Amino acid sequence: MQSTEIAKTTTPTDRTGPHPAMRSALPKIPFNRPYATGNEFGYIGEAIENLHLSGNGPFGERCASWLEQTLGCQRALLTSSCTSALEMAMLVAGIGPGDEVVMPSFTFVTTASSVVMRGAVPVFVDVREDTLNLDESQVEAAISERTRAILPVHYAGVGCDLDGIAAIAAHYGLTLIEDAAQGISAFYEGRPLGTVGDLGCVSFHETKNLICGEGGALLINRTDWVQRAEVVQEKGTDRADFLRGGVDRYTWIDLGSSFLMSEIKAAFLWAQIELAQEILARRLSIWRAYHERLASLEQAGLLRRPSIPVGREHNAHMYYILCADRRTRDWLIARLAESNIHALFHYVPLHSAPAGRRFGQTPAAMPVTDRVSETLLRLPLWVQMSEAEVERVCVAIEEAYESFPTSP
Repeated sequence: MQSTEIAKTTTPTDRTGPHPAMRSALPKIPFNRPYATGNEFGYIGEAIENLHLSGNGPFGERCASWLEQTLGCQRALLTSSCTSALEMAMLVAGIGPGDEVVMPSFTFVTTASSVVMRGAVPVFVDVREDTLNLDESQVEAAISERTRAILPVHYAGVGCDLDGIAAIAAHYGLTLIEDAAQGISAFYEGRPLGTVGDLGCVSFHETKNLICGEGGALLINRTDWVQRAEVVQEKGTDRADFLRGGVDRYTWIDLGSSFLMSEIKAAFLWAQIELAQEILARRLSIWRAYHERLASLEQAGLLRRPSIPVGREHNAHMYYILCADRRTRDWLIARLAESNIHALFHYVPLHSAPAGRRFGQTPAAMPVTDRVSETLLRLPLWVQMSEAEVERVCVAIEEAYESFPTSP
C-alpha cells in the first residue's frame, strides 16, 4: 500500500450528482469488495510446495503466533469460521443441555445457534441506544439458576462495557465468552477485544477487516483451558500433545470436531496479517470521511451516526446510519440502488425469528433491538474505496432525503 489515506481520483464528483436518468449508468459501488494484498497467491503456492495443506501447518502457526503476540491471549487456535470458534467455545466452557447463555438478540444467528447446538438455551437481552451492544444494565435480570455464561457481541468493532459485564460474570460465577467476530484490531480500555473474557471468537470472513474467505479463531485467555481447547480443535483427540512429544500416540479422549482452518486459507490470511496496520489505517480513513461528511445530516436531525464511547478504539469494521423509521431506511436503500450503490440493512432480531422463538427465551421487551433492526443502514466500506466513491454515497443520501415524500 502506498498510503493510509483514501485513494484519490482525478474525476471530481459534482455536488448536485448526476442527472437521475444517468444514475443507473454510474459504476457500481458494492457494499463490500474483498481485498487482496498481492502476496496471497505466492504464499498459497508456498503452502502447496510445503506438502502440508491440512490445519496447523507452517502458515497456520505463523497466524496463530501473531494473534497470541499481538493480542496477548494465552493461545489462539485457527478455525474454519467464527461459527466454528463459537461452537468450540461452548464445548471448551462445558455448556450443555438445559444451561442458559445470556446474549443480545441483535446479532448474527450463529451466536445463538452455537448455544442451541449444545442443547442449551440462548436468553436474549436488549442492546444499548449508543453502541448497539449488549445492555449490561439488563443482564443481571436475565440470569437464572441455569445461567452458565454471558456472550456479549462487539457490534461494528466497538467494545461492549466489558468491565461491567465481567463484574456480573464474576459475581455469579459465569463464563464470559466474547463474540469478537467484528473486533479484530479494536480495543476496550487498551485491551484487545476478545482477550478480556475467558474465551474470545474472531472472524476472518471476506466482509471482515482481515480475511481469508471463510475463517476464524478461538482465543483462549485461561491457561487451564488451553489443553482442552486443543483437544476440541483436534476432533476430540490429544494429537496436539502427541506432536509436542507428550504422548507416544494420540487417541480419542473427549468431544471435538473438525474445526481446523486449512493451510491454504492460513496462507491467504498471513498475507493479510502482514499488512494489518495498513488495512486498519485505510478503513479508519474511510470511516472518518463518512463520519465528517454526514455530520450535517445528523445536526439537522435526519439521521444518527455511530457513537464511540470514551475508552473504546474501534476498527472501522462498519459504517452505519440510523434513520428515523423503517420507511425512511427502505427509501434510502431504494434510492441508493437507483444510483448503483449497494447499501444494506442488518440483523433481523433473533428473539423474533422462528428459531429464536423456538429455542430461545426473551425475558423482557426489546424496544431498542426492534427499532434498530428497522432503521439501521450499513454503507459501503472496503479497503480500496476512493474519496470520490465516499462522496458519491453521501451525495446520494442527501439527494434521497431531499426527495423524500412528506406523506406516506
